[in-house]
Amino acid sequence: MLDGDQTRLLVVAAAAGDQAAWERLVDEYSGLVWSVIRGCGLFGAEAADVSQTVWLRFVEHVDRIRQAERAGAWLATTARHECFRVLRRSGRQVLSADVPEIEGPDDAETLVQALATADDRRAVLSALEVIPFRCQELLRLIAAEPPLTYDEIAAALEVPRGWIGPTRGRCLNHLRRALADAESRRGSGGARIRHDDDGSGHVKEADR
Repeated sequence: MLDGDQTRLLVVAAAAGDQAAWERLVDEYSGLVWSVIRGCGLFGAEAADVSQTVWLRFVEHVDRIRQAERAGAWLATTARHECFRVLRRSGRQVLSADVPEIEGPDDAETLVQALATADDRRAVLSALEVIPFRCQELLRLIAAEPPLTYDEIAAALEVPRGWIGPTRGRCLNHLRRALADAESRRGSGGARIRHDDDGSGHVKEADR
C-alpha cells in the first residue's frame, strides 16, 4: 500500500522515464481504475477501452499533476469522466441523483469487508448492481485497493468531503437490504449473508 510520499516519488520518477515506477503505479492503481469503470456500468470492450484511455491520459499529464501524492484521486476522477463520455456518446443516461434514505442499521465495517473479501463475491456484486448508481460508485471506491482517503473519494466523485459519511451509511443500508432480499430468494443453499439471531441487525456470512 502506497502512502502519499511514496506515490509522489513514484509519479516524479515515472515522469522522468523510470519504467519500474510506471509498473508500480499501474500495479497499485489499476484495481481502483477498474472499480470506477465497473461502478459506472461499463464492462467488456468498453471498459477495456476506458481503462486504456485513462492510463494514456495519465502518461500525457504525469509531469503536470499538481498534487502527485493524490495520483489515485486523479486516476479515479479521470476514469469517471471517461465513463460518462462513453455513456453520453452511446445515448445512455448518466445517473447522478442523491441517494434516497432507507431505514436500517449502518453495518459499515461488516459490509465493506463483504464487498472486498466475501467468499460469495458474486452475490455481493449482484446486490451492488440493484442499489442506486451513486451508491455503487461510492462503495466501490470505499472498497478500492489501495484504500483511498475521504479527500480522494470526494475528488473522484466531485462531492464535498462531508457528503461521504452520511451517504456511506445510507448506501450500506441499501446494500444490506439488497443482500437480505437476495438471500430470501436464494433459500438455504450454499454460503449466504444473513442477520444475527440476536436482533442486532449485524450482517455476517452464514455457516456453509
